[in-house]
Amino acid sequence: MAGSRLSWTVGVGLALWCGLSVSGCGKQAVPAVDPPTPAPKMKAAPPTPIAEKKEELGKQTWDPEWDKFVEEALPREMLSARAARDVRRFCPRFAQMGEADKRAFWAYFFQALAGAEAGLKPTTDVQHTEPAIAVKDSVTKRMVRSEGLLQLTYMDSDRYGCDFNWEQDKSLPEHDPAKTILQPKNNLACGVRILDNQIIEQRKPLLSSTSYWSTLQPGTVSFRVFAKQMTNVPTACIQSTTR
Repeated sequence: MAGSRLSWTVGVGLALWCGLSVSGCGKQAVPAVDPPTPAPKMKAAPPTPIAEKKEELGKQTWDPEWDKFVEEALPREMLSARAARDVRRFCPRFAQMGEADKRAFWAYFFQALAGAEAGLKPTTDVQHTEPAIAVKDSVTKRMVRSEGLLQLTYMDSDRYGCDFNWEQDKSLPEHDPAKTILQPKNNLACGVRILDNQIIEQRKPLLSSTSYWSTLQPGTVSFRVFAKQMTNVPTACIQSTTR
């Protein structure tokens, strides 16, 4: 009898404790969920001169959606004071600008780079013959080709962690837009990685004789083409937008 009373007392006490417990008995605690990271503030970049000209002629031009690809790929360091020093020539007010305007500048920059490199045509590819460039691609095992909006190579996937898949692409036609290296999102994101490596990790100037792109090497014909495309930068780069 005493044993039954004891069991009943323990049972009631346990039930009462379970009812008052926050998590309850027999239930697993629900782990806390971090709030979603807010999307970065973004703005559309203005068209470069070549984009405006191609639009007038009814030809394929820069797709505003590609601004988003660039702006989403930007690391924090490319919005910092270190980056401001590099871009001062083209965007004097970069350090004073808000984040959305900084992202818009970089979107414009890569639009200008794509204009100078590939005429804004995402399926452009070139096989160079110059001895310094005519080398074997370490990924394809073929003579290197520069491809896409920013004229990149498959071996950039190894060097910079770019999202190019040669095994998937090698059976596709040369100019097939389905190729991973020709897809604007992959190509532009890779370009951001390459430039981040140059100006942030290696601390080299934006315009350098050793830049990945000849378009960013002062004194070259390609650089002069690029410089002409940098004449319509976002307004915030040259004047305050506040009143």
